[in-house]
Amino acid sequence: MRRVHARRRIAAAAVGVATLANVALIAPVLSGSAVAAPVHAVQGAKPVPAIAGEQSKNAAHSLLTTAQCQAQWQVSCYTPNQYRQAYNLNPLYRAGITGKGRTIVIVDSFGSPTIQHDLDVYSARFGMKSTHVDIVKWGTVPRFDSTNPDHMGWAGETTLDVEMAHAVAPDAHIVLVESGANQNGDGTTGLREMMDAEKSLIDRGVGDVISQSFGATENTFPGFRKGDFSSIENLRYAFKDAAKHKVTVLAASGDGGATNTNANGNGDYPYRVNAWPSSDPLAVSVGGTQLHLDAKGDRIAPDSVFNDEGASGGGPSHVFARPSYQTGVEQVVGGHRGTPDVSMSAAMKGGAWVYSSYDPKRVGWDLFVGTSEASPLFAGIVALADQVAGHRLGDIHQALYALSAQSSRNPSTGIVDVKDGTNNSFAGVTGYTAAKGYDMATGVGTIDAARFVPALAKAG
Repeated sequence: MRRVHARRRIAAAAVGVATLANVALIAPVLSGSAVAAPVHAVQGAKPVPAIAGEQSKNAAHSLLTTAQCQAQWQVSCYTPNQYRQAYNLNPLYRAGITGKGRTIVIVDSFGSPTIQHDLDVYSARFGMKSTHVDIVKWGTVPRFDSTNPDHMGWAGETTLDVEMAHAVAPDAHIVLVESGANQNGDGTTGLREMMDAEKSLIDRGVGDVISQSFGATENTFPGFRKGDFSSIENLRYAFKDAAKHKVTVLAASGDGGATNTNANGNGDYPYRVNAWPSSDPLAVSVGGTQLHLDAKGDRIAPDSVFNDEGASGGGPSHVFARPSYQTGVEQVVGGHRGTPDVSMSAAMKGGAWVYSSYDPKRVGWDLFVGTSEASPLFAGIVALADQVAGHRLGDIHQALYALSAQSSRNPSTGIVDVKDGTNNSFAGVTGYTAAKGYDMATGVGTIDAARFVPALAKAG
């Protein structure tokens, strides 16, 4: 069985019960049957008791401070206000750069029946203006069933995606695509349904940046073992259309580190595998870091690689050759496309508070983590840069790597190098170490938004 790690909830099903709640148990992906899937905690992740059972009217009194989370659970927990301080977003907001006039598209299976209500509660709790979420149902979307683990997992994914994007770009418009994909185990069909939805929106001029927190490892696509990559190539039409229409495409790099165990369903290797769409040269692959923040959101230590009961996905693609924008990092990636490109917060020891009510048995606040947090956070950054530029920036790879090349001598690029940690995974295969410049643990690093957003807007 193959599961692609991209997002997980670190919470138990009831207060004081220390059991792991895997919210996105993914359908099996056997060789030749790639399934679009969100990610969940790797088995054995340390649980964090949920704050469950409260109503929205008193949920605001249930959040724990960072210090309380550290004392009770030995993890940090962060609010959007702490993220805003950590990524230096507040100067942009004071200048009116809030994502106004820009649209973020988020694509998830099944969606959440309470997403608008939950975003409203989340926004009010942290002093943000909420925004209307336009929901586009694509394909045959089944009625939400709170007893169905797939529905519940994707509802958690949806909630995380929407709330994180809004936290960074509070005035950006959000379009949520709820697809019927992954309901019958036919992964190739499910992925095609998602790509059809994206292309339809792009062709209609809807969306400036697309965030994708799903994927399947390259080796699980039909034909991979024979060197036939047409099953992946034939899914790239939405990304090619996005490039044509100057729409930025993002994809979470996954939580499996550099290695995914049992990668072909038969257990005859672990070896380094990458996931599509993260590995696609037309998608910006967003990896994960661990933030070390105080109660205000100021850093008490530099960022490190996300590697705590899961790790930032990264490594070379087995399908795609090195793209031209990675020529300058050839000594790192070799002859193939390397991931990730850039990284944002994703670690369990720095979880994001998320509000949800889709599960009637556990209404309230939970901590969510993983690169599915990182992708929508960065989608918000792109929306801000689009606003500054006054137009869509499209494929930002060339600009991103150019800014990275300048960053050692010009801090105004806003690229912040990450030089601590590795993305070693749990299958006995050595991963990649964060180092000066580009690496396949965090990409070019992370960002200082007050500098990066105008620099990206200018470079794009």
